[in-house]
Amino acid sequence: MIDSPVPAAPSTAPSSAPGAPSLAEPERPARLPVPAGLGRFLVLGTVFVCAACGLVYELELVALASYLMGDSVTQASVVLSVMVFAMGLGSLLAKRLRCRAAVGFGAVEAVLALVGGCSAMALYACFVWSGQSRTALVGFSLAIGVLIGAEVPLLMTLIQRVRRQDAGGAVADLFAADYVGALVGGLAFPFLLLPALGQLTGALVTGAVNAVAGGALVLWLFRRDLSARARWTLVVANVVVLALLAAAAALTPAFERAARRAVYGPDIRVAVRTGVQEIVLTGGGADGRPLSLFLDGRLRVSGRDELGYHEALVHPAMAGPHRRVLVLGGGDGLAAREVLRYGGVRSVTVVEIDAEVVRLARTDPGLTALNAHAYRDPRVRVVTADAFDWLRRADGGGGPYDPSGGPGLSRTPGPYDVVVCDLPDPGITPSTKLYSQEFYGLVERALAPGGRLAVHAGTLSARPRAYWTVEATVRSVGLRTAPYTVGRDRTPDRSPGGAAAMPRDWGFVLAGRAPVRLGLPGHGPRPRSLTPGALRAGGREAARQREPGLPASTLTHPRYTP
Repeated sequence: MIDSPVPAAPSTAPSSAPGAPSLAEPERPARLPVPAGLGRFLVLGTVFVCAACGLVYELELVALASYLMGDSVTQASVVLSVMVFAMGLGSLLAKRLRCRAAVGFGAVEAVLALVGGCSAMALYACFVWSGQSRTALVGFSLAIGVLIGAEVPLLMTLIQRVRRQDAGGAVADLFAADYVGALVGGLAFPFLLLPALGQLTGALVTGAVNAVAGGALVLWLFRRDLSARARWTLVVANVVVLALLAAAAALTPAFERAARRAVYGPDIRVAVRTGVQEIVLTGGGADGRPLSLFLDGRLRVSGRDELGYHEALVHPAMAGPHRRVLVLGGGDGLAAREVLRYGGVRSVTVVEIDAEVVRLARTDPGLTALNAHAYRDPRVRVVTADAFDWLRRADGGGGPYDPSGGPGLSRTPGPYDVVVCDLPDPGITPSTKLYSQEFYGLVERALAPGGRLAVHAGTLSARPRAYWTVEATVRSVGLRTAPYTVGRDRTPDRSPGGAAAMPRDWGFVLAGRAPVRLGLPGHGPRPRSLTPGALRAGGREAARQREPGLPASTLTHPRYTP
């Protein structure tokens, strides 16, 4: 919340001159149904609630815009800058309402509850059905900011009418309640509203709380200052707002289903919201459509071309010792599938932050067929943890290794011959710590003396700056790198962004403590790129060279069938 015009402290000296005019409307003491001290407390309590609701609206817009459009830094900058500007504008506009502060505040809160509560649903609808959400984002940020900014001058006038005090003391009380409310709203959003209600319903519930708080203050505490017409107008307005919010909340499940069908197509098989992300699976059923896995609306696995991606990520790193392999991310089991093609592999540790992804990779028929039941292999162990935090705890020691990934996990079982980073795209802001110098420093410590690291670094053709930044970051921790790219299938994939075509290539970085040569097991080195044909041949060769005595593989991918 920001500073706003503050009315001058009212004069407490009575007018003794004959015919002196009466006190102006903003300065006339309010006729309250409770003592002035309790009335002042109720006003400050309303400030607290409204501040909490206002911050929830702000965070809701940032979170939903980041989910829909990516690049959370840009979306947060747009929302915050527009909203702060609009709050200043709203403070200026509210000066005209101070003469009727109670009615003005009631009207502002009713409109704010409706606009703020429905903002998430409206923004989502704009993205899904019109493909344009930037304009809606700016519009809602502007409207909500104006209404929030109008609250402060009106509340300042009301609190002065409850009990007159010097302007400095009134400002201190008002902003103390405002800032504490913002703190509670900021903490309630990620820890209560999102996990319990989700983005859309959470915003609607916040709007209802906002409407009840604002309406109760005006219609009860300041009811004697309202005309009968104004009172009934506010009652009807608040009832309509609450009815609309309730109707929207009741329709939210149907709205979300319709929106998902519009975004992902009609063949959605799984749609689940976990504490980490939203997971959607499409295709992969009896109709023969390729499976697609979406995490938070972004395509992470496409059955059309995932094989080429995972071949390119895994096989070059396996051209050397590979007894112990660590897969960071890759809860879908597809990177583990490629690792298990090699007979020399003794153990594979998969570190995945979302247990639900692993559960689907174990049980969903389409996904298990794609990963060739990799999690049935006894050499595979799963750790449910954030990769960065797990490596940091492992680096610090402090306890025995727990292959189940339970709370006692604190140390890796030893250095790894191969580390595969099958992580979200580096262009997604929440994943930036997994492409940081600190992260690669932890990975470097987990490597065996002759170990290799394979990193997915985005696409060189579409985002060369991001790609070479990742490569430079890997080099900064003392590793020697061999960057390479692999062309991808040009078959378009459906994605929430509505892109007509995917990038032309995948970009990777192969690294080790000693200089590394880019190549495949049993093949000569190639200087800059690996062809899809060479990668497929490398996978077939790895599957044929399995050492005797090891567990039989369950791999059944048709492109490796003899």
